Amino acid sequence: MSMATNVMRMVTAGCAAVTLAVGLAGCSGDDGASADRDATYTTATLKAGVLEPADVGTSWKRPEQQPPTTTLTPLCPGVPTRPPIPGTPGVIAAALADEGDKGAQAFDQMGLVYADAPAMEAAFTKLQDAMEACPPTATRSAGPREESSEAGYTETSTIEPLESGGWKGFVTLRHKVYEPTYPGSADIAVAVVGRGNAVVVASYAVYWVGTHSTGPEFDTDWRRMVGTVLSRTDAKRAK
Repeated sequence: MSMATNVMRMVTAGCAAVTLAVGLAGCSGDDGASADRDATYTTATLKAGVLEPADVGTSWKRPEQQPPTTTLTPLCPGVPTRPPIPGTPGVIAAALADEGDKGAQAFDQMGLVYADAPAMEAAFTKLQDAMEACPPTATRSAGPREESSEAGYTETSTIEPLESGGWKGFVTLRHKVYEPTYPGSADIAVAVVGRGNAVVVASYAVYWVGTHSTGPEFDTDWRRMVGTVLSRTDAKRAK
């Protein structure tokens, strides 16, 4: 089953631990979208920043079903509805997944390349408005007990500013606690950053079976993965 399009049932989720390759770049916090209008990107440049399974860990793979290029990664807590992509950008999309017996991880990246900086900034504003309109909490009852169904949960979220190199934007951090019948939890970071004529939307999620408290490794891991995507993209653009 694909972690790119489905949140798997918690009783079958799975990887033994969060495992990332060393040497990944990081992110730091700051306010607002970038006004660096001199940075020009192409879809090829954004594609060059996509992480490969070997960049992250030996247990990571590309799911058979990759994310659609007509809608975005879900931005809000609750039912995972994919919002439309603002404007008419060129789009790249890629996913990674790590599934095992004790938990699971997923990393989705979308790159949106606009005609110019003003078009990017208009699209970024729409995404920021959509993210800020998300409810801070959500509760969902359990669905039918099928392979593709998610257990019931409660979810909370916060939004923080985000900066990595010349990229600026925000990240929504979400935490899910699943119903006692299917105990488990999930942490999800959805980053939206812009620079020049491009926007990157990246989502990192980790799912745990059984009792688990969010630790500092989650914050370290999503920052490293997002930061590496952006630094690789800029390295390609500089050549």
